[in-house]
Order: sequence, then structure tokens, then C-alpha cells
Amino acid sequence: MSDNLSDCAPPRALQAWLERGYRQLQAAGRASARLEAELLLALALNRPRSHLLAHAEEPLAPEAGQRYGSLLARAAAGEPLAYLTGQREFWSLTLTVSPAVLIPRPETELAVERCLALLADAGSAARVCDLGTGAGAIALALAAERPQWRITATDLSAPALEVARTNARQLGFAHIEFLLGDWLAPVAGRAFELIVSNPPYIAQHDPALAALGHEPLGALTPGATGLESLRRLILDARTHLSSSGWLVLEHGAQQREAVAAALVEAGYARVRCHRDLAGHDRISEGQWP
Repeated sequence: MSDNLSDCAPPRALQAWLERGYRQLQAAGRASARLEAELLLALALNRPRSHLLAHAEEPLAPEAGQRYGSLLARAAAGEPLAYLTGQREFWSLTLTVSPAVLIPRPETELAVERCLALLADAGSAARVCDLGTGAGAIALALAAERPQWRITATDLSAPALEVARTNARQLGFAHIEFLLGDWLAPVAGRAFELIVSNPPYIAQHDPALAALGHEPLGALTPGATGLESLRRLILDARTHLSSSGWLVLEHGAQQREAVAAALVEAGYARVRCHRDLAGHDRISEGQWP
């Protein structure tokens, strides 16, 4: 009998299906094969993971087996787990994700931390803009921590913005303003105490892109150097920051010096960089005088 669970197979105990799924994902090189096999089987069953342990000898219905086989095949082909489950945890929030958006990463939580720290003494009506919001991770995390802030989020992609709006509805954050458009274009004439962005910053020919083929290319790379969007935001944000307002940018681990130089050249003060939990230079900030 084939070990590929996309093939039809008679009902077997959940534990047996789980082991076969684990072997299939392990053979495909999935780093967390056992965890993913469990999560995908629970998804196929529409049950929590705890059900697998409590009912290890329960047979799996053919329809659920087919769903499980399909999910495993997609995972073995390299599709990210977040797209298979349709969810990703970020800042203790469960976010809906789809191939229309970049999958939120743990390192981006540092951007949220810096926003909260920089506006720790701001008034309750602080104005914040999240550019290229994607699934809405940064804007939603800030809304969860500071419900009084006036938060605006923009994105050039209508499908991405719909994912962000869906997350806001599901989390009950009706006060976030979502606007469709290119970076700061939708907020022409407006100023903010803080502008934050996790823009695309991978160079166009970086080999790292090969492992990210299921995610939207436009959210990953802005062009040949990877610095195109960062430099544009540094320049354009100046006319949208209030006096002493802050610009907070996520960037690649090797881009610290280039981003700092661009911030200083553009006239920002108090320029500094912060490292993520892995020790990589990740978030740079500058204050508009």
C-alpha cells in the first residue's frame, strides 16, 4: 500500500494515519513534520489536536482521509502551514491568512514593541499609520494594546486589505481605518505621530526567495537591491510625520547601515537599530525633528 495519503486507503486508526503522515512530511524535509502532521489531521477532522491523543484508536472516515491526504500533499510540495490552516498566531492574536498576504513573522513583533515604547507617553488619541499592512498584524496588535489610538492601515493590494479587514472584524477592532492605495497616497495631507512599516526588503535575485515561492512576490521584494521601498518610505514619510514623530521600519539583517545612512541623510534624528530575538538587526527608527 502506498504511503502517499492522497491515495485512497481504507479507514485506519488515527494514530496509524498520523504516523504515515509524519513519515510523508519527514521525507519531504518539513522541519516540524510531526507537529504539522498532527495539526493537519486535526484540521481534516475539524477537531482540536487533543482529540488525536484521546481517540488514537478511532477510525478515520474516508472523506476525512481524503482531506488529510490532500493537505499532506500540499505541505509536502512546500506550501506553508499557515496557508493550509488559514491561520497564524501573532502577538497572542489568531489571524486569518491567505496566499494574498505575507505570513506574519515573530520578528515583526519587535516593530510592535518599538511603537508602544516610542509612544509610551503619547496621548490617548495618538495617530498611527501602518503602511503595507498585509494581514493587518502590526495595526491589529497595536489596536489590541492601545484601543484609544487612531490607527490607519494602507495596502496596495485589495485582496490583502480584505484579509486585514476580516481580521479586524473577527477581533472586534472596528475603529481601525483601512485604506487602499500605494503606501502614503491614501493619506495625502494627513500627519501622524508614528508611521510603521514592514515593507518588502529582499533583493530581487536573493536565493532566499526560492524558499518563499508560495507567498506574494510583491510583499517580499521591491527590486534589485531590496532597499527601494525602504528608501522611498524614509523620504515620503517626512511630510506625513507630526513634529517629533517617529518612523519605524523593519528591514533585512544586513541592511542596518544602509537604512541608517538613508535616515540620517533625509534629516531624521535619534536614529537607532534594534535586534530581534535571534540577534539580527531588524528594526530601525528615526525621529522627525
